[in-house]
Amino acid sequence: MPGPMNFRQKLLMVKLEATYGVDAGPTAALNAVLATEVKHMPMEGADVSRELDTPHMGAQPTIPNELHSKFTFKVELAPSGVAGTAPAWAVLLRMCAVAETITPGTSAVYNPVTNSHESGTIYFNLDGTLYKSRGARGNAKFTVDAQGIPYVEFELTGLYAVPSTDALGTPDYTSWQDPTVATTANTPQFSIDGTDMVLRSFALDLGNAVENRFLIGRDAVLITDRSETLEARVEAVELATLDPYALAGNQSKVPVVLQHGTVAGRIATLNVPKAQVQRPAGLENSQNIVEWPLSLVPLPNAGNDQWTLTLT
Repeated sequence: MPGPMNFRQKLLMVKLEATYGVDAGPTAALNAVLATEVKHMPMEGADVSRELDTPHMGAQPTIPNELHSKFTFKVELAPSGVAGTAPAWAVLLRMCAVAETITPGTSAVYNPVTNSHESGTIYFNLDGTLYKSRGARGNAKFTVDAQGIPYVEFELTGLYAVPSTDALGTPDYTSWQDPTVATTANTPQFSIDGTDMVLRSFALDLGNAVENRFLIGRDAVLITDRSETLEARVEAVELATLDPYALAGNQSKVPVVLQHGTVAGRIATLNVPKAQVQRPAGLENSQNIVEWPLSLVPLPNAGNDQWTLTLT
């Protein structure tokens, strides 16, 4: 009898598709993803009951349909190390309705887009069983917690394929850079409306509406809408310094800036130029210090500019 399968032996590979739904053929040597907390739901969908009329009682046979796959995982928010070079995880962000603009030697900039969404092929090898998913798109969330590693969290959905047996392969992770922990030294700026704030936690959710569209003649995963949300828990300050109640009451739209990293090639700056302040959700106590859990809604100005991530 063969031994049990080892859950630790995971290899995730992702490659952008030139044509939607056409297998891009990611490889361990070129397209390995250095991820954490990888979860895979390989055969999501629905079961259609046949509703047969028979002379006896009993369960009905079913037919599986609308089959698709889901992946959730996190990658460390660490730039490439070279200004103007895309990080290894950029392909994942581009699968979430995000555009990439490279200025060689200077910056890699990411922002949301409404049209021409890219897709990718995902291979996931779990101890010799290979799960494939084409036409994958999804949602992402940036998270930064004090004294923790900043992450980009992904939830990707793609078309189902029958699993097969395949060797794990040898991944090349050399393009994935080591992260730095979010601290006062490593995260030199977090501001709301131009006011520097003491930050406990931050999350920017891209809020993509990911829809399966399975019709006769078309099987696709689409991003049909988006609604970003921003959550930040900060130390409360005097109202003369920042008054979230007045800002919420006045429907104020304010800039929010978060910079992590201080060394060229390793600086990531999230800029939300027009965030509407929502009603504060109460007060929090930490070590007898008052903290505000703040909610903001990133809004477009000209369009597709609700936020930018700039790597320099």
